[in-house]
Amino acid sequence: MEGGGAQNNPRTVEEVFRDFKGRRAGMIKALTTDVEEFYQQCDPEKENLCLYGFPSEQWEVNLPAEEVPPELPEPALGINFARDGMQDKDWLSLVAVHSDAWLLAVAFYFGARFGFDKADRKRLFNMINELPSLFEVVTGAAKKQVKEKSSVSNHSSNKSKSHSKQRGSESHTKYSKPMQPKDEDEGMGMDEEEEDEHGDTLCGACGENYASDEFWICCDICEKWFHGKCVKITPARAEHIKQYKCPSCSSNKRARP
Repeated sequence: MEGGGAQNNPRTVEEVFRDFKGRRAGMIKALTTDVEEFYQQCDPEKENLCLYGFPSEQWEVNLPAEEVPPELPEPALGINFARDGMQDKDWLSLVAVHSDAWLLAVAFYFGARFGFDKADRKRLFNMINELPSLFEVVTGAAKKQVKEKSSVSNHSSNKSKSHSKQRGSESHTKYSKPMQPKDEDEGMGMDEEEEDEHGDTLCGACGENYASDEFWICCDICEKWFHGKCVKITPARAEHIKQYKCPSCSSNKRARP
């Protein structure tokens, strides 16, 4: 498969992890922000199709590699056949699970090929394990785990903070603007408060952690938080959105035959 690995042979733990992150980012795009295009490309009338992620953070739906054995482990075959026989969210979750397995297979294929020892394999796994899986990103499981750790008082506090951010606006959409402190002491307090509220929150599109210097927006349907840049929403536009729906929730309204 062109671009799948023939021109990219990472040899160190750091290089393999960088390769893993790039492929993972591409597949997250396919399953979240680019979900409409991904859905359309997975036509059940076509032959066995696979979802590929590339180190360049791009994705592709294509036929499997023709060479036997393939240069790299192959993704799950025939993801398109199940598309119309399942609910969209269940189908995307199934593709995410198989994609997680493929990402690990590719990473440890490189590890075996270039002679990683026990310590290297353990370090690679620990680095990978720090990132949410595709399944956790697609289903919101990572955010649910964070919510379970929150106390009732934290929930109450979060509600009041979210309300104060709206500054009297009639909009019900929750969003978080980059902090602009009036002075140093006040800025430190506001940053700590913001980090306490969202510190373990993960972007539903790219899977990265919350940072107080970035604009975020929350989907009013699935309650996942997203970087504004990942879903192409600006702070100015968010001010006028009464109910924000992320790309995945918007696609779920598609009429099924």
